Amino acid sequence: MATDHFADDPRTNLERMLAGDLYIADHPDIARLQRQAMRLAARYQAAYLDDPAEARTLLTELLGSAGEDIDVRPPLYVDYGTNISIGDRTFVNYHLTALDVARITIGEDCQIGPNVQLLTPTHPVEPEPRRAKLEAALPITIGDNVWLGGGVVVCPGVTIGDNSVIGAGAVVTKDIPADVVAVGNPARPVRTL
Repeated sequence: MATDHFADDPRTNLERMLAGDLYIADHPDIARLQRQAMRLAARYQAAYLDDPAEARTLLTELLGSAGEDIDVRPPLYVDYGTNISIGDRTFVNYHLTALDVARITIGEDCQIGPNVQLLTPTHPVEPEPRRAKLEAALPITIGDNVWLGGGVVVCPGVTIGDNSVIGAGAVVTKDIPADVVAVGNPARPVRTL
């Protein structure tokens, strides 16, 4: 007999997800929102080269907040898009994967290299709740004037401080302070700026 993990919780899975609690991603509203984000991202990619004004409109519709003078090169992969905020004058290179089950905040004047992954979802370590498809998410915050090199992976719950540089291929598992260069797996500061 399957365990009802939410017997005493009247909320829907979508409500639990938005609250940052454990949920199961089978709610019809969740699937609808994900499909809507995929459609907008595909339309954005198609418009990017031929119709910059339409591309900007689509990006503004896709994201929770899109600052002035940003450049987000497609393809862009998101879960929902609406939980992502990108600050003014930020440049995002090709193939950003931003799984925004929780909030992703990218500051102003950032440089995001190609193939960067911003991953908010978490899954239980214990086998039974993971088998039951329980998941949650933790927010990611990237400060102003941060440079994420190509292939950087930022894990759930991480904050990267203003002006920091994360070297190509680094896996950021813990908060990084402001004004440092951090490299490696797991990423760790190696120099102060």
